[in-house]
Amino acid sequence: MTRYIFITGGVASSLGKGIASAALGALLQSRGYSVKLRKLDPYLNVDPGTMSPYQHGEVFVTEDGTETDLDLGHYERFTDVNSSVQDNITTGQIYNKVIERERRGDYLGGTVQIIPHVTDQIKEFIVNNNKNVDFCLCEIGGTVGDIEGLPFFEAIRQLGNELPSSKTCFVHLTLVPYIAAAGEVKTKPTQHSVKELRSIGIQPDVLVCRSEKEIDRSDIKKIAIFCNVSENSVIQATDVNTIYATPKVYMKNGFDTQVLKSMNIKKPSKINLRKWNKVVNSINNPKGEVNIAVVGKYIGLKDAYKSLTEALTHGGIANDVRVNIHWIDSEKIKNKSNIRKLKFMSGILVPGGFGERGVEGKILAINYARLNKIPYFGICFGMQLAVIEAARNLAKIKDANSSEFSKTKNPVIGLMTEWEKDQQKFVRSNASDYGGTMRLGSYPATLKSRSLVSKIYKYTNIKERHRHRYEVNINYKSDLEKSGLKFTGMSPDGLLTEVVELNDHPWFVGVQFHPELKSRPFNPHPLFASFIKASINVKS
Repeated sequence: MTRYIFITGGVASSLGKGIASAALGALLQSRGYSVKLRKLDPYLNVDPGTMSPYQHGEVFVTEDGTETDLDLGHYERFTDVNSSVQDNITTGQIYNKVIERERRGDYLGGTVQIIPHVTDQIKEFIVNNNKNVDFCLCEIGGTVGDIEGLPFFEAIRQLGNELPSSKTCFVHLTLVPYIAAAGEVKTKPTQHSVKELRSIGIQPDVLVCRSEKEIDRSDIKKIAIFCNVSENSVIQATDVNTIYATPKVYMKNGFDTQVLKSMNIKKPSKINLRKWNKVVNSINNPKGEVNIAVVGKYIGLKDAYKSLTEALTHGGIANDVRVNIHWIDSEKIKNKSNIRKLKFMSGILVPGGFGERGVEGKILAINYARLNKIPYFGICFGMQLAVIEAARNLAKIKDANSSEFSKTKNPVIGLMTEWEKDQQKFVRSNASDYGGTMRLGSYPATLKSRSLVSKIYKYTNIKERHRHRYEVNINYKSDLEKSGLKFTGMSPDGLLTEVVELNDHPWFVGVQFHPELKSRPFNPHPLFASFIKASINVKS
C-alpha cells in the first residue's frame, strides 16, 4: 500500500517547500523506493496558465500538456519522474468538479458543503492513481493559517485518521529567523506555526527548520519540547550554495530517516548519493566559466525563468564550467548604441514570452548575435523573433512582424487555427480563451539529417514540450530559406515549424518548443549542453 507524506509550510512563503519535497523524493529514490510528487494549490485559478509570471513565477508544462506550478519542475529535475495532470490541482479545479457534480444531481439534492464535498474531492485527488508507488509526497501550497488553504489542511487531517498510522507522515517546514541585532536565532515563529497547525488537528511528525545560521542544540531542544516532537525530528535546513546540495544536507541531518521512522520503517535500505555528489562537485569545482546574456522582460523575478536558469546550469555541468547568467531587460535595449553590453557576452539567449512589450529590444539583440557571430539560442518566442529578424534583415521584408501584436501585411508569425495531436483535431481562434487553448505538451518533430540540431540530438525524430499560441507562417518558408534561414525541424506533417538555424554561424538555433522543461542536473538537455559548449569557444 502506498504511503503518504504531507508537506506543509508556516511562518512565511518561499521557504522552499518545493525543494524540500523534491529533495526528500530524491532521497527516498536513492534508497530504492518509487515516488510520486503532487502539489495542491489553494488559489481559485483553474491553473497558473493565465497568471502573471511576476505573481506566480514560471508556468511548468508537463508531457501531457498540463500547465502547472513551478514546483513540479523541481519534482521532475530531482526525481526524473514525469508529472502529469494528476499531480497538480487548485481550488479552482476542485470547485469546478464539485459544482459540475451538483449540476448533474450527483449529490441527490443534498446541501453541498466544504465538508464533506470539497474535502472528499481533495482526498480523491490525493489517493487516486498511486498504484505500485511506494511513496506519494503531497505538498500543500501557501502557509498554515491561510483561509483558502483550510479545506486542504482539513482533507489531509482526515486522511491522517482514515489511513493506517504507519502509512502517513506530516512534515512541516518553518522559519527560524536570525535576528542580527540580538545575534541569535528565534524559535517563537516556529512554535506559533506548529500551534496553528495543531489547532486544526494536525500534529507534525517531522519539522524542517529553515535558517540562515546554524541552530544550537539548546534551540533544537526548545523547539522539540514546545512542538511535541523528538529532537531528532527537528531537521536543520540552512542555506546552501546550490539547490542540488539539499539531498545530501538533508540526509546528513536525518530528514529521510526520521520520515521513514515515523512510518515504522526503522531499517531502510542503504542510500546511494553518487550521482548527486557528482553534480554538486561539478558545480562547486568548475574548470572555467562562461557569460550568457538572457534577454527578457520578466527579469525582475528570476522565478519567471526557473527551468531556464536550471537548464543553463545543467549545460554548465555537462561542460565543467560555471554559467554566469546576465539578465538584460529587453525594454532598455532601444538602439544599437546601448546594446554594447552584449559585446562582453559569450552567448545570447532569448526565452519564451508573450506580448509586444520589449519585442524590438529582443530583435536588436538577435541581430547583434547574428552579425557578430555570437552563439544564439532562441526558445519559443525567441525563435519566432529570430524569424522576424531574418525576414526583415535577410529576406528584406521590412514590415515583417507577428499577428499577435501587429496588423502587418506580412505576418511571418501568425495564429495556427487547426492542428492534430494523437489523431485528435484542435481548433482555436483569436476569440478563444487564453487558458488551455495553446499548443501544450509533448509533440513530435522531424529533424533534417546533417543539420546542426540532428547532430546535437544524434537522431532525427524527437519529442519536446510546447507552450504557445502562434506559429511560423509556413507561406514565408521558401523566401526565408533562400535568404539563409534554414528550417531544420518540422512537425511530421510538415506544416508546423519546430527548429530554425543559420548555416553560416558558429551556433544559431531557434526552437519552437521549451527544451528547458526536460533538462535534468544528471542528464542535461543536449541543446543546452551544445549551446554552452559553443559559447565556451567565444572569447569573452
